[in-house]
Order: sequence, then structure tokens, then C-alpha cells
Amino acid sequence: MTDQGPRWQWDPAKRLDRVAHDVALDWNLRLAQRYESARSSFAAPAGDDAVLKVTPAEDTEADHAADALLFWNGRGAVRLVKRDPARRAMLIERCVPGDDASAIDDEAAIQVALTTGRLLWRPVTSGPFRRAGDEMTRWIGDLAPRTDHPYVPIATSLFASMAPRHDVLVHGDYHHHNLLRHGDRWLAIDPKPLIAEPEFDVVTLLWNPLQLKLTRELTERRIRQLAAAGLDDRRIRDWAIVRGTQLGLPLDPGEDPSTVRQLNVVRWLVAERPTAS
Repeated sequence: MTDQGPRWQWDPAKRLDRVAHDVALDWNLRLAQRYESARSSFAAPAGDDAVLKVTPAEDTEADHAADALLFWNGRGAVRLVKRDPARRAMLIERCVPGDDASAIDDEAAIQVALTTGRLLWRPVTSGPFRRAGDEMTRWIGDLAPRTDHPYVPIATSLFASMAPRHDVLVHGDYHHHNLLRHGDRWLAIDPKPLIAEPEFDVVTLLWNPLQLKLTRELTERRIRQLAAAGLDDRRIRDWAIVRGTQLGLPLDPGEDPSTVRQLNVVRWLVAERPTAS
């Protein structure tokens, strides 16, 4: 889970250049330089108005990204222009100027996330989307054999008590770096869609953006802002513990848990619970 630095790229993503250039040739696209920020996929501008994105088969959480963009149809997320499911390629709307929500004041960024989220979080009655409760059961279950960290039984017990709701389609990786400015709007990119509840979706905001120093006070202020907008305070906290544990563990060999942003948020929230066991 170590932060690999700004130039780190996931190994499966490094192998996508040939696929992307074959797709570009077939679709008569002229690609610009690959985005350095695309660490887990291939993404590059394809003209002034579009981006070509290719995800590796290993990124199963992105299996239904194109289906989600079709569902949202430009409301709160970039529009899907074209897709090639076999090659996991998508031509998507390009955001201009394209700066992300980490560049603005934090309270304003949380408000952007709430406003955009209300466009995304809509009931879905059909499609291939997985349920967050089912996925989290598997993810949390996979952690126990891999780590004896004390947060695992806490998160496991808490998740078992939560009765996850499956109300709406959520983004699944919802944070400042996946919210881009497009004219006078903000649009989400890079979904890992699930059927869940808004409180599941917003907790990834709590350990982002990456350049911001996290504190207990900042975390509490953000939760108050989210709750004041109508989300459930307790469920935000519970999902933050569960998802923070799932995403922050297992630690890499020699990794200091105090450097893992998710685990810092979990530590603060576990400490404020009436019982931490």
C-alpha cells in the first residue's frame, strides 16, 4: 500500500500502449502524450474533445465503468462516446480546462462532491453492476488471512452489523482527483461503479487529496459538512472504518502504518466510538 511517488505506474497498465495505439488506429484517432496521472490505466487526449482510456483486465473493479457512464449519460460524469468491450477501451468526453477539485478550497471541494454526487446517485434497476455489500463481504474476508492488524476484526464486526443498503449507483472511487472542471461544471471520471448508498461513496474523500495534510479536526469538519447536507453521520463514520481498513491493508513489508492515509482516518474514528472492540 506504499505511496510509490508521482511517477509510479501499476505494472499491468504499462502494457497497454500497444492496445491503445491499435484502437486509435482503428478509430482514426490522433493521440497526444499519455497522462502521467493515469497510474492504473492508459489515458491520453484524442483531439481537443475526447480522451482514449484503456483499463487492464486485472482491474476488475473497472469492469463496468463504461456501463456506468452510459447510465449517467453526461449527468455528473464524462460522457461515453465509443467503447470496445473486448479491448476494454473507451473514448470519453474530455474535460476542459480539466483541473481537479484538489486545486480549490477544501470546503468548496466537498460541496462540489456533494452537488455532483446528487447527479450520480440515482436508483438503478438493471445492468451488470455489482452490489457493494457483496463485494465488501469478499474484500473483508480476504484480509484476515493476509494480516493480523487489529483493525480487521473491528471492521469485520462493524460491517456485519451495518446491513448495507443498495439504493443507488455510486462512483466507487469518489474523491478530489476524480472530479474535473469542465467549463462551469464538474464531472466525475474513472468510476469503479457499485450499487450502494451515498455514505459508502463519500468516505474516500476523507483521505484525499493526496497533497493535503490530514488531521482529526479536518476529518471531523468534513464529516459535519457531509452530514449537514443530509447524509447519515453514523453511516459515514462506519463506512470510513470499513472501507479505510479494506483499502489501507495489508501493509507492505516495513511499511509504517502512520503513513497510510486511510488508516489514520480509521484510527481517529475508532477512537471516538463508544467501544473500540
